[in-house]
Amino acid sequence: MTDARQGRPGRAGIDTVIFDLGGVLIDWNPRHLYRKLFGADHEAMEWFLAQVCSPEWNLRQDAGRPWREAIAEAQARHSGHAALIRAYRERWEEMLGGPIDGTVALLDELRGEPVRLLALTNWSAETFPVGRRKFPFLDWFEGVVVSGEEKLVKPDRAIYELLLRRYGIVPQRAVFIDDSEANVVGARAAGLHAIRFRDPAALRRELAAFGLPAG
Repeated sequence: MTDARQGRPGRAGIDTVIFDLGGVLIDWNPRHLYRKLFGADHEAMEWFLAQVCSPEWNLRQDAGRPWREAIAEAQARHSGHAALIRAYRERWEEMLGGPIDGTVALLDELRGEPVRLLALTNWSAETFPVGRRKFPFLDWFEGVVVSGEEKLVKPDRAIYELLLRRYGIVPQRAVFIDDSEANVVGARAAGLHAIRFRDPAALRRELAAFGLPAG
């Protein structure tokens, strides 16, 4: 039995598909910007992205830290890289390489299936509106849970449970897709089926095991 918010279960009992965004539907990568800034010095670029504006540093913005605080903190640690640090926010949109077309096509197919479509993303609340404007397919989702708005990030179990509560999702009837193994493990710990995204063709095969898309 389902309520008005739920889709009809598919052949494997799945009535909800939940997508991560960056790395699954959207090609986000700071290297798209910093290759322009560092030119041929790839070693220096990789050092900067590992030690100055690192994934851990960026994750704190995904968890709700204001960008002005993040930039000031990084500049205090590495004053010689002040301009490069500012570029991380000022030219953030240049990190968006575009849609991952094969996954967007699959998402479009799923719109014709009897399933609900939701998204759960680690993304700064300050920069998510840029993505919303740039990628119209984000409007295809019934809802998008943005970590920066909730002050929670994957793979913290609390953000998965927030998604489940907010949208009345039965976890055993939902499949979650993410390119991060840690986030996939976190989803499974919250009771969801979960797929590690590698490429659109592999995702299509793995969704087929759940009877989707039935086409």
